[in-house]
Amino acid sequence: MRRLRFEAILLAVLLAVFLFANHLLNPGNKLSQAEVDNYMSKLEQAPVPKEELAQMILHMRAWAEADDGKPVYMLNLMRYFPQLRALPEVASFQGSPAEANAYYEEHVMPILFALGAYPLFVSELQGTLRGSTPSTNLVTFDPAVDNWNSVLIVRYPSRAAFLELLTDPQYLKYLPYKTASVLVALAPMKGDLILPQLDWALGAGLLILFFAIAWLRALRRAA
Repeated sequence: MRRLRFEAILLAVLLAVFLFANHLLNPGNKLSQAEVDNYMSKLEQAPVPKEELAQMILHMRAWAEADDGKPVYMLNLMRYFPQLRALPEVASFQGSPAEANAYYEEHVMPILFALGAYPLFVSELQGTLRGSTPSTNLVTFDPAVDNWNSVLIVRYPSRAAFLELLTDPQYLKYLPYKTASVLVALAPMKGDLILPQLDWALGAGLLILFFAIAWLRALRRAA
């Protein structure tokens, strides 16, 4: 039994890592009304133009109050403005809308990861027509839904995690760079079918690691 002590300890450590990661990725707690009210109160201070902020909070509140405690897959459809919007927070920024958004993403990603969220899919659009009348769509050519520049899908462990991001003071420092640079369609999804699930992929990886180490140690003992 003493010869297997290391394997037993390793298995316990890997199991603890899996359980912690699973809890971080799937907390399963619904937002209370008090929590929703608190997040909405904080959002009122967000550096977003007032007319846009009021509409945003209306939609955010309804979505938060319908919380089911499950993970959220956030679809971001982004289209760069021809030039940066005139917002006071970015008045000194010297760069294009694409550069401003890249600056935002560079500083926001660490905050995102700390909340257990991560991007699942990131891509620029290929484009179908170029020239004076460009298009990124193969069907539906209404200018309002055509000519997107990039698509991003982010997995959040919960609606609370997303609202935690939006109200984080560090995040709010960089939000104006996104607001000034891109038009964003932000659509939450529940994710009816996602392959592979990161938590189970992690569990499988840890299990493979355990058996690989145990096998190598067995070979050394037999030598």
